Amino acid sequence: MNRFANLADRTPKDEAKATAPASAQPIAQIPTPPSRVGRKAISGYFAPELSLALHTCARRHGLSLQDLMAEAFDDVLRKYGESPIGR
Repeated sequence: MNRFANLADRTPKDEAKATAPASAQPIAQIPTPPSRVGRKAISGYFAPELSLALHTCARRHGLSLQDLMAEAFDDVLRKYGESPIGR
């Protein structure tokens, strides 16, 4: 699922709801998407040019950014004599 898919459908009314002060009601638990169950996030901060290059490369090759990152991490593990893990 594209993380920006719902942005086009948002209206100013939705924006007002999003910035409304929190009520005393408990916040509902957002269920973990099945694609994230049993996984851990790995993140870092890089130059915008690298971000654009990675997104462009992933798009050109029909991969998700996560698939491309998994491939890159496997390459790094091999380079340093570790076993690649893959997904």
